[in-house]
Amino acid sequence: SQYCFKGPMKTLTETVNLQPAVTAVNLACLVAIQRAGITSNFSAGHSLGEYSALTSAGVVPMADSLRLVFKRGKLMHREALKHKGAMSAIVGLDIEAVDALVKTGRQTGVVSVANHNSKKQIVITGSPEAVAAVSKTAESQGARAIRLKVSGAWHSDLIKGAEDEFTAFLETFQFLSPANTVIHNVTADSCDDGPTIQRLMARQLCSPVRWYDTIRRLMSEKVEVFIEVGPGKVLTGLLKKIVPQDYNYRVFNVSNLKTLEALVAELS
Repeated sequence: SQYCFKGPMKTLTETVNLQPAVTAVNLACLVAIQRAGITSNFSAGHSLGEYSALTSAGVVPMADSLRLVFKRGKLMHREALKHKGAMSAIVGLDIEAVDALVKTGRQTGVVSVANHNSKKQIVITGSPEAVAAVSKTAESQGARAIRLKVSGAWHSDLIKGAEDEFTAFLETFQFLSPANTVIHNVTADSCDDGPTIQRLMARQLCSPVRWYDTIRRLMSEKVEVFIEVGPGKVLTGLLKKIVPQDYNYRVFNVSNLKTLEALVAELS
C-alpha cells in the first residue's frame, strides 16, 4: 500500500513490487464487485491477471494468490537481471506471419511470441538482438513494431531458469476445482481439475498468452457482459478489436467506487 499510494514510481514498477501491487488492486476491486452482489459465470486474466481470475473462481484464496504473484515477480526479476531481454508489439500482421518471422529470427537469438492480444496485435519477446531483428523484418512487411518498456523478456525461454523453482513453490499450495469457468492463458480453454490448473500455471510463466483465442472462446459461450477489473482499460481496448461489430455485448471497467456504482446501476 505504501508503494501504491506514495511511490516512488521507479520502485513500484519493479516487477518484484508491481506484480503483488497490481494483484492487490485487482482483488480489492473484485471484492467490491462481489459485495455489490455481482457474480460471474466465466473468469479470465491476461498473464499476471490470471491469478486474480483464479481467485474469483475460488481456485486459490486471496492470500495464496498474493503469495504466488510475489514469488513469481521475485523469480522473474531475478532472471531478468541474469538475462537482458526485450519485448515488442507487432501491429498489422496475423499470428501465422509473426510465427514465421520468429522462426527465422531464432537464428539471431532467443525470440518467441509472448502475447497474441488481438488478430493483428502480437507481442514478441526474447533477446534484444533477436527482437530487434524480427521487428525490423515485420516493418519491412508493412507492420508497425513498438518497443515495449519492460525490464525482462516475459513469457520467453530467457526466464525459464525460474520455472523449476516456481513449479516447486506452486506445489506447496492447494488448487481447488473452479466454482465458475476459467479460460486459461496457456490453452485458451477451461479445466475443472485443480491439480491440472496448478500445472498450467507453471507452464504459463514461459508460454504465450493466448488472449485473442480466450476472447473468441468466451464469445463461443455467448458471453455478452464483460467486466475489466482493476486499473486501466487495456483489455477493454483489445476486446473492441477482437469482437465483431454484429456481436451483441456490453463492456464495463471497475477500478474505483464511481465505476462500480455505474456497473451496479447498469446491471440492476
